[in-house]
Amino acid sequence: MITHIVFFKLAEPTADNIGRTKELLESMAGKIPQLQYLEVGADIIRSERSYDLALTTKFASMDDLQAYQVHPYHAGTIIPHMKAVSSSVVAVDYQSA
Repeated sequence: MITHIVFFKLAEPTADNIGRTKELLESMAGKIPQLQYLEVGADIIRSERSYDLALTTKFASMDDLQAYQVHPYHAGTIIPHMKAVSSSVVAVDYQSA
């Protein structure tokens, strides 16, 4: 199993922007067959070092993760939106049980 975690810091972290972006990320569920697990969380601490949203996804293999990256919904809808609203993005991918 491959776990893919991405943190997003929004350029304008209003409650409305965070909520709409969280809903968009969650909309990937059921649209991308390789996506075996999806969780999106909004930060509740809101400290200076906090990121606004966390996306956790899981895939059966690296091939499935790569297919997700280029899937039309992810590449055509999610990525353009996240690039438009984010001031910083960091990610980690690791082998998991």
